[in-house]
Amino acid sequence: MFAYYKLKNVNSLDDFSDSFKSDLIRNHIIDNGIPTGDFGLGALRETNALGDYVVTEFDGSEIIVNKNSRIIDRDINTANGYIQEIDRVMDPVTKDIYSLVSSDPSYKIFSDGLNLSGLKDTLQIIDFPYGTKTARTRFTLLAVPDSVYNRYEIYNVDDLINWCGANRDSITYLQNPFYRYMEYHCLNGSHYLSDLNTSLYPILSRDNNIFITVDNDYKINMDSKTKAYTGFVIPASNTPAKNGALHAINDILPVVEPQPATVIFETTDFFDLKQGDYYTKYYFRWMKDENQFAKIKWEGDYLLYYYNLKNDNINRDVLSMNGWWKISITFPKVMKGKYTVSIFQPNWGDITNLVAYIDGVATPYVYEGAYGGTGGSAGLQVIGEVDFPTTAEHTITLRNIVNGMLFWDYVQFTPIK
Repeated sequence: MFAYYKLKNVNSLDDFSDSFKSDLIRNHIIDNGIPTGDFGLGALRETNALGDYVVTEFDGSEIIVNKNSRIIDRDINTANGYIQEIDRVMDPVTKDIYSLVSSDPSYKIFSDGLNLSGLKDTLQIIDFPYGTKTARTRFTLLAVPDSVYNRYEIYNVDDLINWCGANRDSITYLQNPFYRYMEYHCLNGSHYLSDLNTSLYPILSRDNNIFITVDNDYKINMDSKTKAYTGFVIPASNTPAKNGALHAINDILPVVEPQPATVIFETTDFFDLKQGDYYTKYYFRWMKDENQFAKIKWEGDYLLYYYNLKNDNINRDVLSMNGWWKISITFPKVMKGKYTVSIFQPNWGDITNLVAYIDGVATPYVYEGAYGGTGGSAGLQVIGEVDFPTTAEHTITLRNIVNGMLFWDYVQFTPIK
């Protein structure tokens, strides 16, 4: 703390404002007991008391927190959690993701591109009023250093616009090649390296995706024939912003349309649903006069957010209904192509039989649950086959045909080759 006072040019804690002192202590508190055995290359699974993610990485056998602080005494066990002693005070994160990348001169061309395209305005939003509370935004930037652009003889943003073959008069429009290029490096959600799996990740407009493969490296858009890929510059990645994660990448990352891949969407992964205090904490029930979600519509006695730490579902939560019911969920955009569509419910005995509709069209499949009396075992079952001509959102409607329960975890789109 004394070293921190000197760094901040103050004499004591009393020289800080009350609001700064509050932020400083909250920056060092996480509402969960997390031992260092759960620390990885990325971010801790829970945010701190300011709602910010705490980044962790390794220097040999040592653990570095938020890029600058080293853990010097691990897992000091207390009655209600752990203390991790660090050798340097962690400054609260204050910059939005655009301000963070633009403050680093090694990303000048990339930052200028975000500015000229107008993406800067979105990336500077940290939070916004939502109902009676404030909602936080989350983004991920795959930032290209100037040194990478220089390899392609791109020395300023005008060179980048020319490389994209774009008309400069319309670079703020979605279909402009320069805008499309810049947006291709901006992902929805905060994805630290520890969050990444082999999967598709949507860009801001969800009109396209990048495909990340995680094996012996973190690989972006790996070519299935040549095995070439864009990689992460690990030491310069996992940099936290107030509203996202900044990663450096080692190539220019042109816009491509990845081959169709299996996509899973959780029924509970919707912005308005996730704003409730119940999210990933406890059950919550909505009665039939409380249809309040933009993408989730239902008929029945109630809709239940079912959360249980003992569940092995994704994020330990599902949407549940009982009695006679119908539920329609409009899921995020899926790339055009042919898919088998499946839904997953846990292998619990009280799940009933149901029929499904995809974009309002009935499918010939019956989802069988043990409670429905047909000997089914729930789990992942096919509900339809589709051929989507465009990249778009799609609505799946489920209606039970035997009185009983629904515990819907996710929908899965599997490409038909």
